[in-house]
This record gives sequence, C-alpha cells and structure tokens, in this order.
Amino acid sequence: WYLKTVWLPSLSRSTLASTKTQEEKDEQMEGCTVVEAVPTPLHKIDIDFDNTQEAYRSKGNIELLRSLLVFKLCTIDFLLMDLSKKVLGQWMFEKMMKMTFYGQFVAGEDHNAIKPLIQKNQAFGVGAVLDYSVEEDLTQEEAEKKEMDSCISEAEKESPDADHREKKYKAHRQFGDRRGGVISARTYFYADESKCDNQMETFINCIKASGGASADGFSAIKMTALGRPQFLLQFSEVLVKWRQFFNFLAAQQGKSDMMVLEQKLELEELKESLTMLGVGAKDDIENWFTGEKLGLSGAIDLLDWNSLINDTTKISNLLMVPNLETGHLEPLLNKFTAEEERQMKRMLQRVDVLAKHALENGVRLMVDAEQTYFQPAISRLTLEMQRKFNREKPIIFNTYQCYLKDAYDNVTVDVELSRREGWYFGAKLVRGAYMYQERDRAKEIGYEDPINPDYEATNRMYHRCLEYVLEEIDHSRKANVMVATHNEDTVKFTLEKMNEMGLSPTENKVYFGQLLGMCDQISFPLGQAGFPVYKYVPYGPVNEVIPYLSRRAQENRGFMKGSQRERSLLWKELKRRLLGGQIFYKPVY
Repeated sequence: WYLKTVWLPSLSRSTLASTKTQEEKDEQMEGCTVVEAVPTPLHKIDIDFDNTQEAYRSKGNIELLRSLLVFKLCTIDFLLMDLSKKVLGQWMFEKMMKMTFYGQFVAGEDHNAIKPLIQKNQAFGVGAVLDYSVEEDLTQEEAEKKEMDSCISEAEKESPDADHREKKYKAHRQFGDRRGGVISARTYFYADESKCDNQMETFINCIKASGGASADGFSAIKMTALGRPQFLLQFSEVLVKWRQFFNFLAAQQGKSDMMVLEQKLELEELKESLTMLGVGAKDDIENWFTGEKLGLSGAIDLLDWNSLINDTTKISNLLMVPNLETGHLEPLLNKFTAEEERQMKRMLQRVDVLAKHALENGVRLMVDAEQTYFQPAISRLTLEMQRKFNREKPIIFNTYQCYLKDAYDNVTVDVELSRREGWYFGAKLVRGAYMYQERDRAKEIGYEDPINPDYEATNRMYHRCLEYVLEEIDHSRKANVMVATHNEDTVKFTLEKMNEMGLSPTENKVYFGQLLGMCDQISFPLGQAGFPVYKYVPYGPVNEVIPYLSRRAQENRGFMKGSQRERSLLWKELKRRLLGGQIFYKPVY
C-alpha cells in the first residue's frame, strides 16, 4: 500500500513527459505541436498587463475610487476595523464596511446576494471559486485549548511518554493556535462531530452554488474542517515512517536511484528482501502485510478509497509502522477508543460525500493544503480520491505548496502515478501560507525546516513544478493545473511556456486564480483573452467575515508596502477616464 508513494525516485523529464521525438519538436518549433498525431495550430497570445482600459473595463469609477481608498487604508498599521466598530456602532459600522473592505473583498451575504457580481465577472471572462468565509473569532487561549483537546488521543492522555511518536507530528501548546503568523489562509478548529457535519453542509451548498453559477465551476475544501485533526497527525506520521522504511530498504539494496514506480513489488519478493536484511523470519513478515492490518493481498499497492470509507475497515489498523529491531509491525498508539475510530471514519466519509456532490454537479473540488504536520495525510487521501473520481475527467485537485523543499518530488511522483494508472491529474500550485509558523515550529521543536531558504528559491520551485505539469499536459492532455498566484512574472512565465508548447487556452487545461478585489490587472486581461481564470469569491454576513477581512487587510498591508503597482494602475485608469470625459463610466455587459 505504501510502497508507491514512499520511495521518491529522481524522475527526469527525459523518462517522463518529454517523450517527443526530435521530429515532433522540430514541428512544434515550426508552429504546431503534435499530440497523438493531431496537429494543433500555435497562436501566440501576448497580454499587456499595463493596459488599464482592459484591466478595469468591468469596474465603474466609484469602484476604482473604492479600491484606491481600501488599498490606502491597508497601509495604516492599526486595527481600523475594531476601532470603527466601537466608535460607529453596529448599523453604521456595517454600512461603512460595505462601502470599503467588505465591498472590495467580499461578494455578498448569501448565495442570492453574490449572483450579480458573479454574473458581471463572467461577462468579462472571469469565473468564480465560491468560498463561504465565516470564521470563528476565538481568543488565542480558546484556540490553543481546542487544538490540544482535538489532537491528543485518549492513549496519549493516559500515558504521555509511552509511545515513540515523532515530535513534528505531536501537538504542542505553544503552536496550538494555528492562526499564528498566517494571514492568507483560513483556520478551522475542531469542536465536535456535529460542527463538522455543519461545515460539510456549508461546503455542499458552495458546490451546488458553483454548479448552478457556471458549467465549469470550482469549489475549495479544507480537511481540518471535516474531522478531528488527531487522525491527520497520526496518519501523516505513519506515512512518513513508511517512507523512511522504504528509503532504508532501497539504500540497503542499492536501489536508491532506481525508478521504483517502474515495478510492482510482489509480496513474496518483499518478504525475501526483508529476510535477507535480517528483519525477522519470513513467516513473521507474512503478518506485516496480510489480513485487515493493511487490507492487502498479493502485490503491495495503494489502498482503495472504497476500503477507507467502508464501515467494516478499522482505520486504526492502518496506523501501523514497521519496527526494524523487532521485525514486527507496531501500532502507532497502544489503543484507540471506539469513538476515535468513529471520528476517523466520519472524516473520510464526509470527504467522500463532498466528492460525490462535486461529481454530480459538474464542479471541480480543490483540496486546500495545510501545515506540513497534516499535509502527508491530506495529500495521500486526496490522491486516493483522484484515483477513484478522476477516471473520466479531472474532478479532484490536490494543492502543492511550492515553498516546501519536497514540492517537486511530490508533484513528479503523483504525476507519474496518474500516468501509469490512467487517471486525470489535477493540481493547484501555490507558494504557501504558513511559512513563518512552519519555520518557528521547526526551530523550536527541533526538526528540519521544511521551507525553501528564501523567496527566490520558492519562485524557482514554483516555476519548476509548473513547467513539469505543463510538459505533462503537452504530452498527454490528461493533466490539469490551476496557477494560483498574484505574481505577474509567474503568469507571464506560464503564458510563455504555453506559447512555446502550443497549449491553447480554449483547451481548459491551464487555469489561473486570484482573490476577489486583488490583482484585477492580471485576472481580467486573461479572461478577456480567453484564458480560464477564476476569482476566489468569499461571501457571508458582515460581522462573521471580519476575521477574513482583517487578514486581507494585513496581507495587503505587506503587499502594498512592497509594491504600489496596483494603485498606480488604478490612478492611471481613473485619470484616463476623467481626461476622456468618462466621468460617469459604467461597465456595459
């Protein structure tokens, strides 16, 4: 089950996506690309991101003035919203918010209120990823208590030091408030199972609304909203320990550079290898991979998603790790309570419900990335969903954080698996939202910093991962990628590569994503040129989206201090309209 994803082979493009002959490459240089002998004309598309008339065609003058005001307010280093609420009172505060921050970054209060904005953006070529942005406004103490209660099992509470858990995958109170240092991502804290059910219903409503709004909508979900995070911590640790075990096995056999994905390692061969290494007797090793423990027979392969959500499968039996000293599989924890078993199962079943709703409504489901101590489990579960639901078209999208040192390895292994098994690979590429928190946690708790050393290294990683997926699209047309970025250079890099490869925007294989109220000079020119581009569209009642708006204000504060480009383009367009007599300009659509 674990083998295919635990060995990280050094995959080269020459052995994977770039399998074209020199003749095909020559043909591509002459103006067309060859994919399965079907020529596609190459129409080079250049987009001018300085053309303010195109960028802001969908905005009236009042909206331009509001953007300028909000971006200016974002540069002020004090809690304007909290102060305003106390001074103005509730009614006046809501009015002021709708004229400023709320009006800029949030589409409306409910599904009906957001329809006009979605329809207007669609008229200008920009789709929507709906995002119900209500967040709990917890104190740090409340957040820490919820996190510790939900991440520590009963067995750990009874015997805190009895296990051999890795520090990275245990809860630590000083990092219990996962909002710390995070301004561009929402954080969910576990309360109880009924709250998880409510959050699942919210996601279902978003999926249905996305399906009703367009024929090719997206919706985003977070695993930590759907269950107790204890399971994600434990499953992540199990996956990482199996990866370490197989890396050890590969090194012992001198196969560390071998493309393990080329072969399916049979159970008998694995038992022979382990016996030769002195890891237990052959009959003992039989017990490592049989019965309900791993749900396997014959070949060591990935566990089937249907088995994971099946009520008869005990999830705790999957949380086993190999002990090379004893030659036995050992449980990660000494025991799991019946309720913990049910909680783990319910999380997987909720995810399954959402995937089925996405399939029924023709909506693509993006699973957001989270902290590195949760991410191995999140990525693995998403992969299993892709294997089930992405057989005919891309429905499930995994998110890859390119500020991570292992981002390229993760992308290449998953792409290769999709090729071998014949399903549609779907990825959203982001730089990452948890950098400061991840660095501080690694340093204080004592494990390797998972983050690239600097911003330039992250940029290189993003472009490397992106180029790899683009080449895979060029090779097979079965991969799909959402380029989720506000970085203009990355967008230009993508367009350049698409031009080189002859990838047409109308093929709907490469999508672009930005947040509502930000970087319109990127989104709207792309949309009007025919590229699939999407705005993340938050919605919810004014009072309940204040935490979201506070984060947007903080994000823009840092962003605007580093660059005044967006403000200068807004001023440029406003001056152009006023000088041209368009004082009362209103968008026509």
